[in-house]
Amino acid sequence: MNTDWKALFEAAEHARTQAYAPYSKFKVGVAVLTEDGEVVEGCNVENASYGLTVCAERNAVAAAVAAGARRIAAVAVVTGADPPAPPCGACRQVLAELAGHDTPVLLAPPRAALPIERIRLGALLPRTFRLGR
Repeated sequence: MNTDWKALFEAAEHARTQAYAPYSKFKVGVAVLTEDGEVVEGCNVENASYGLTVCAERNAVAAAVAAGARRIAAVAVVTGADPPAPPCGACRQVLAELAGHDTPVLLAPPRAALPIERIRLGALLPRTFRLGR
């Protein structure tokens, strides 16, 4: 698959502008690339009851699945952190359900010319939990 990394990051940046983060002020935008070449966005949505907050990565995966995707080929994460923040542990596990060990996860701040860091999902979550597989 020929990946347009710039388009993937632009989608993640756009998603970050939609984030609802009135409590932490930590806005996150994510774009996942499905195996069919579709780009699906997600942003974090906070809640006054903090445990009900949903991360951008999980929202992107849920939107991709709702659109019919069953495999994720790449992930772009845009945060305001320096260095750029990777997905949390829960999101790593959710991503691993539809992505492979070698799936690239690209991290960058907003308006970056290029990704700051590229890491394989397997490096972020080396011992993925698998039920019955």
